[in-house]
Amino acid sequence: MGWGLNSLQMIEIKRIPPTKSDLKNFIRFQLDLYKGNDCFVPPLISDDLATLDPDKNPAFDFCDAAYFMAYRGGKPVGRIAGILNKQVNSKDATKDVRFGFIDFVDDPEVCRALLKAVEDWGRSMGMEQVVGPLGFTDLDHEGTLVEGFGELSTMATIYNYPYYPQYIEAAGYTKDSDWVEFLMEVPKEIPEKYNRIADIVKQKFGLRVLKYKSRSKIKKEYGHALFHLINDAYKDLYQYSPLTERQIEYYIDIYLGLLDLELVTLVVDREDQLVGVGISMPSMSRALQKSGGKLLPFGWFHLLKGLKGKNDRVDLLLVAVKPEYQNKGANALLFQDLIPYYNKKGYKYAESNPELETNGKVQGQWEYFSHRQHRRRRSYRKSIKR
Repeated sequence: MGWGLNSLQMIEIKRIPPTKSDLKNFIRFQLDLYKGNDCFVPPLISDDLATLDPDKNPAFDFCDAAYFMAYRGGKPVGRIAGILNKQVNSKDATKDVRFGFIDFVDDPEVCRALLKAVEDWGRSMGMEQVVGPLGFTDLDHEGTLVEGFGELSTMATIYNYPYYPQYIEAAGYTKDSDWVEFLMEVPKEIPEKYNRIADIVKQKFGLRVLKYKSRSKIKKEYGHALFHLINDAYKDLYQYSPLTERQIEYYIDIYLGLLDLELVTLVVDREDQLVGVGISMPSMSRALQKSGGKLLPFGWFHLLKGLKGKNDRVDLLLVAVKPEYQNKGANALLFQDLIPYYNKKGYKYAESNPELETNGKVQGQWEYFSHRQHRRRRSYRKSIKR
C-alpha cells in the first residue's frame, strides 16, 4: 500500500482552468478510480460540471475556487478543489478555506500533496484554517466516509475508500465534525405515537398537510418559501451557507422539476405559511451506477427507470421544520402523510441523509422506526496560520 516516502518528488500538482474539457477530466478521474466498485454511486457528469463552472453556479457570487490535479509520470493520480466561501467566513467570523471533491490513489503522499496545494492557495488568500471535505454549499456532497464502506452509497453522499481518512489524518488533519446516517424499515402501518402526536399538533397549532399534483403550481406557490424555510431551519448548523435569492431560483428548477409529488409533503399553519417540508425520492443509486454518470446515449433510460420503476428503497432527501415548531411534533405530520405513500410504492427501506451526530432533534425522529446507523462521515480541520 502506498508508494513510499520519496514519492513526493515524483508527484506533479497542476492547477487546472475551469474549462469544460479540463473539468470533465477532473470529474472523470473519480469515475475511473471507482470503476467496478459496487458501493460507489457516480454523480451525473453534467451536474458536477454545472457545480464547478463559475459561469453556471450562483455560489460563485460569494465563493472563489481553485482546482488541482496530481500526476505521476503523466498519469492522473488525484484531484482536489479549494473553495473559499466568503459568506460563511463572514457569518462565522472565520478565515477558513474548504477542500472538497478530493479523490486519490492509494498513496499517502498523493493525498498530502493535494492537501498542500489547497493549504498554499488558502494561505495566499489570507486564510488561517483548512476544513473539509465540504462543497460550495450544503447542497453539495460533504464529509469523508469513515464507517460503512460496505454499504451502497446514495446520490446525495460521498463514497470513498477506507484509506482516505487514514491519509488525511496522517497529513495533520483532525476531526472537526461527524455526520451519521440511518437505514429504517418502512412500517406497514403508521406508528401509533406518530398518529397521536400528529393529531394533537393539528388541533393545538392549526397545522395541516398540503399535497400537490402540479409542479408548476407548487413552484409558484411555495417554491421560494421552501428554500427560505431550509435557510431558517438550518441556519445554526455546522458550516451552513445560507442560500441567496439567485441560488434559490437556480435550485427551484433543478430540484422541483425531478420530484414525484406524492413524496413531497408540505405542512402549513392557519395562515397557509410553510412550517415544515418532507421531500423523499426513490433511491437512484443503482440507476446512476448503470448510467455511468452519463445521460447519453442510454443513461437517461436507466435514470427514468430508477424514478418510475420498481424500487424497494426511498431516500429521505430533506426534512425541515421551522425552528419555533421543532420539538413540538410538527414532523409527525410529515411521516403520517408519507408512510402510506411509501407502502403504496413498495418501499421497504428508507434512508436518511447525513445528520450531525450532535443533532438529537433530528435523530429522535427515527426512534419509532426499526433502524440502524449504517454510515458515518467526517469533516477535518487543520491550522495553516504561520
